Amino acid sequence: MSAASPNFWRDRLQASAIHLAISLAIAMLAALLVFGVWYPYPYRELSGGRELFLILVSVDVILGPLITLTVFNRSKPWTELRRDLAMVATVQLAALGYGLWTVSVARPVHMVFEIDRFRVVHAIDVPIDLLDKTQAGITALPITGPTMLSLRDFRDGQEKIEYTMAALQGISLGARPDLWQSYANGVPAILKEAKQVTTLMGRHPDQVDAINQMLKEAGRNPGTALYLPLVGRKSFWTVFLDPVTAEPVGFLPLDSF
Repeated sequence: MSAASPNFWRDRLQASAIHLAISLAIAMLAALLVFGVWYPYPYRELSGGRELFLILVSVDVILGPLITLTVFNRSKPWTELRRDLAMVATVQLAALGYGLWTVSVARPVHMVFEIDRFRVVHAIDVPIDLLDKTQAGITALPITGPTMLSLRDFRDGQEKIEYTMAALQGISLGARPDLWQSYANGVPAILKEAKQVTTLMGRHPDQVDAINQMLKEAGRNPGTALYLPLVGRKSFWTVFLDPVTAEPVGFLPLDSF
């Protein structure tokens, strides 16, 4: 069979198309894990998971079928062709596995109330040597999606100074397992620090329509809803809270500091 024959390229394109379809199906399953479990809204925006995942998966999905287009040739002995395709699949799956591992390491694990704000804490932010100090009942690095936590009070002035200095060196208070407590235990402090949404509207009149629309969709009254700043990986957002339970009812990409 001539290398330039129509069947030669038809077979290669067909094999590449089948490989592409399989790759896309696997990528969709991976996307369900990443965006449905590890990076649900608003974390996919706050933590940059969408961009990281799309870069890794796009490269993987494109390169695999392209390599198949290059190596597929029916004139090869079946054992050789099978070996080539198996190597392509192995390399592609290894690349996808590495990509998912990278996304997993960077995944958000908690949204923590930290004194006067919320902070999104990622798996990579949590000091490994403090994991064994996690309070009973709290999963330090959950793989089923981010949870809500708050911080306990400092035991004394010395602890406050020590942990504040550590925060200045890069270990935020919200990332310390030895300070974590249940979200319910922090509700009184959260409600004390939270501010009226009407105050936020006064500070950002250009965002009033967006705030009203978000609260309307959440079934909340702007006159009673509360808010606090939210610190993400690269940006500042605002989290809106129920005035009784302090549960989040909505989020906006609005710097409310």
